[in-house]
Amino acid sequence: MDCIALSSESPYVLMLKAAFLIPISHYLLGFLFLLIVFLYNFMEMYFIQEIFTGFRGKPVSLTFNSCCDLYQQVVSKCKILHGRFSSTPWLCSPHLQTIFLQLFERVPACNYQRQILKTSDGGTIALDWLRNVNVKIPSVEGFDGVQSDDKTPIILVIPGLTSDSNSAYIKHLAFKMAKSGWNVVVSNHRGLGGVTITSDCLYNAGWTEDARKVIGHLHTQYPQAPLFAVGTSIGANVLVKYLGEEGVNTAIVGAVAICSPWDLLGCFGWYDLLDYHDPERIGDRFIKRRFAQRCYDKALGIGLKVYAQLHRSILPRLTDWDSISKICCIRDYDQHVTCVLNDFETVDTYYRKVSCSSYVGNVRVPLLCISALDDPVCSRETIPWDECRANKNVVLATTQHGGHLGHLEGLTGKSLWWVRAVDEFFCAFNSSSLIRREKIQNNTVNSSPLKSIDEAPYVNLREDGLVTAFGEEPSGELGNEQLVEDDKVGDSVRVNNGTVQQEPNAMTQFDPVRCPNINAMMVPIKNCLNQLSGRSKISMWVLACVAITTTWPILGSLLFKRKLRNNFSSSSTKR
Repeated sequence: MDCIALSSESPYVLMLKAAFLIPISHYLLGFLFLLIVFLYNFMEMYFIQEIFTGFRGKPVSLTFNSCCDLYQQVVSKCKILHGRFSSTPWLCSPHLQTIFLQLFERVPACNYQRQILKTSDGGTIALDWLRNVNVKIPSVEGFDGVQSDDKTPIILVIPGLTSDSNSAYIKHLAFKMAKSGWNVVVSNHRGLGGVTITSDCLYNAGWTEDARKVIGHLHTQYPQAPLFAVGTSIGANVLVKYLGEEGVNTAIVGAVAICSPWDLLGCFGWYDLLDYHDPERIGDRFIKRRFAQRCYDKALGIGLKVYAQLHRSILPRLTDWDSISKICCIRDYDQHVTCVLNDFETVDTYYRKVSCSSYVGNVRVPLLCISALDDPVCSRETIPWDECRANKNVVLATTQHGGHLGHLEGLTGKSLWWVRAVDEFFCAFNSSSLIRREKIQNNTVNSSPLKSIDEAPYVNLREDGLVTAFGEEPSGELGNEQLVEDDKVGDSVRVNNGTVQQEPNAMTQFDPVRCPNINAMMVPIKNCLNQLSGRSKISMWVLACVAITTTWPILGSLLFKRKLRNNFSSSSTKR
């Protein structure tokens, strides 16, 4: 009867009674387990994967052209770029890598020396110098540190969005490079670094005029010092865009771009995942895909809003301050501030025009690009793989993990992998033959410009017998060929009224005219052989096989005749 009475009760009542019999500690453990699973997926952690690999990390992937001198002479000697990146075990998440660096990381003390630079439009740029790592020396207000004849290499750092010389990752980079013996100068964006805006102009992702002004100033003041550049995040977009605009006409001899957004439309703009013409199927921005990424977008947008409101009295062209006060993301700021100040029709138009992915193909300076595939701010979908592979001056290094400007490594998380990679890359570059080639090229570019071909036609007599004219624009093949390493400048040949005259003091990067000789006649044959061997190593073996196959009948007949002649002569002597 008891069993019948028990079975007649509602199953939900039985479940409730059974639930009360379970200890509350078990519920807490279950809730904790579910919370861990949720956070593990929400933070995109990869701790379990690292356990299976023994926390060895993933290898760094390098993308470059097969004829890239930068890889052959510099990157191939960098052990860090050919190794693995292993995250800090308790920071195995792109979000933890990004947040921890900005909020909790202990940064080295950097005593900057400030230099104020005025632009042509009345703007003010603060240049913060770090020449040594002695933190006990107090900083000074005036700048009188670097001598004009100093030959110590200079590294120009262009910070990211809302960042300045006091940002954690900037201090890590400046401290590391200064410790290695470099002079580091951080170019703070307008209105940042404790300097107010003095003109009706704000910086943006495509504003390269300030970088051009700073680079020209540094090259003029310190002409004997090799000038390198590092751009981070938006600063990387500015740097790559500047290098693409200038081509060979820049004083930069080597550069590094860290975590560049590449395509701003793909990161912050509206794009279509399925059908662009169907408004109901338009995808959201990359930075809006997840809740964690929306937090980044909101934090950066609020920071930009405060940046604009601080200089409200100096920006008369901005009138809709009610909309500006409601800014809560990057796109809103670009719509109400950037597009208004720079006369862009729409935000997407602005993103398309200033994205550096369309300029990386024109870079003529050795450039190393470092990006993390799990970057929560800059999408991996925007990385221009084909453009980097096609350009002989670019090497792209990608890591599976690292976050945005993170790459914290070691048990304590005190080291930044990309900072060590930049230090090793620049040290290898500074000791390679590429630095000498870039110096010669910069000296040629910065010399007095030649007149146009119409006003003063210059010709160059090549070794293969061809006569070519050249003017201000460099040859398209010159950027892919290794320049002559000799510092002597050859004489030029000028055609004047039908006669050829030699000008011994003309500045040119071409070889001087030589008298014809036997070696000159062999140049076309050597060029063909070089071109054939330059395609691949297999072609040389094919050429050897063809040569042996075609000449074997002739050589065999000659050897056979010689053998018969020797036999005949020996038999005649015996007689």
